Amino acid sequence: MNENKVKLHINTDIVIVGTGVGGLFTALNLPRDKQIVMITKADLESSDSFLAQGGICVLKNEDDYDSYFEDTMRAGHYENRKESVDIMIRSSREIIDDLIGYGVDFERDDNGHLRFTREGAHSTPRILFHEDITGKEITSKLLAQVQKLPNVTILENTEMVDIVEQDNVCYGIVCRVSKEAMPHLITISAKDTVWACGGIGGLYTHSTNFPHLTGDALALSLRHHIKLENIDYIQIHPTTLYSEKPGRRFLISESVRGEGAILLNRKGERFVDELLPRDVVARAIYEQMEKDDMPYVHLSLENIDKKTIMEHFPNIYQHCLEEGYDITKESIPVVPAQHYFMGGVHVDCNSKTSMEQLYAVGEASCNGVHGANRLASNSLLESLVFAKRAAKHITDGFDMAESCPKLVEAAALRKYNGYDELKKQYKTEIFEEIEREKKVHEQYINEVKCR
Repeated sequence: MNENKVKLHINTDIVIVGTGVGGLFTALNLPRDKQIVMITKADLESSDSFLAQGGICVLKNEDDYDSYFEDTMRAGHYENRKESVDIMIRSSREIIDDLIGYGVDFERDDNGHLRFTREGAHSTPRILFHEDITGKEITSKLLAQVQKLPNVTILENTEMVDIVEQDNVCYGIVCRVSKEAMPHLITISAKDTVWACGGIGGLYTHSTNFPHLTGDALALSLRHHIKLENIDYIQIHPTTLYSEKPGRRFLISESVRGEGAILLNRKGERFVDELLPRDVVARAIYEQMEKDDMPYVHLSLENIDKKTIMEHFPNIYQHCLEEGYDITKESIPVVPAQHYFMGGVHVDCNSKTSMEQLYAVGEASCNGVHGANRLASNSLLESLVFAKRAAKHITDGFDMAESCPKLVEAAALRKYNGYDELKKQYKTEIFEEIEREKKVHEQYINEVKCR
């Protein structure tokens, strides 16, 4: 199979890699007179943004600022970038207003006021939600808006395999199109490139992520000397539905525990405060599984009335029912699984990477908001806030950016021979760097302990 024959070269203003909330919101906030190409590795609905269950945080009022800031910092073990945390919180109401303007339907009380729920490590309810499919509600509405834009072209089943750069300036990307009988390469040249290509869950056996999310931005950063940050900070979600089947794990949202669900050992005894930060709860579950000599613990919703379950968690209820569990009557087996990536491509407060004309947003990036551990329901907000900032920075500097279509079109494509082997190399390089970073952090922690 000759995959190195380029069937198409595309020249555009901006290319966005990924169609989750980060990529979509970037596109929506860019000028309508700029031509935009968006690519996605699979189909349009196979992004982790669609899977987010719990909700999206918002600063309810000025009195909640200090509490929200402290909750985020404490969950992140105070390794967060304070400037980024402040930007996210201060921008939250504007983002929610934008989403409502795009048709996102958040739950409201009988008086029509926005309804808030609470999740682990939050000191007060400040999370907006739509049933237990908030991510799907937000992402589908943003996608619908982007699909209306005449200046945006979306290419499905199109995977970034490299960038084209010279003298630390990014001029575009090389892609592999897999939807046709004969996979082939295309090149896309652009003044600005935005990585919104998600996390690393596809590198793990047990993850809540889609399997095609394999940290592509990390691999390319390592090969092109683009700065990374905290890539060993990988979040394990405490509660996914236990299954012996292979494939993606089904998440049991933290908001279930926020509404009163409790964790039980094999004797039916509660063993942890369910609203502690995720890493703490996950560690307690692992310890309890070892004590019980069991591959899971139990999650009981006995403290949540049936009406709340059916209204707030209909998707979780239905999925568990299909797996043979009626959560209104019995506990369910749960186990931790890889869930979220706090580290990523280092970016500044405008989502700019260490390479010129290259931006990163969403889970692929690390702007420092999450520190060492993400606070529940901050991920959608963080993605949206810094996607909008990326769009503004691109817009403000667009006339000064340079394009080089001839360089991109002339990319040496022979090096992409053997797609499967290339992906194996990328995976190996990512895990080697994660292990190296772990050792750096462990050394730092040991030094601090000795002071």
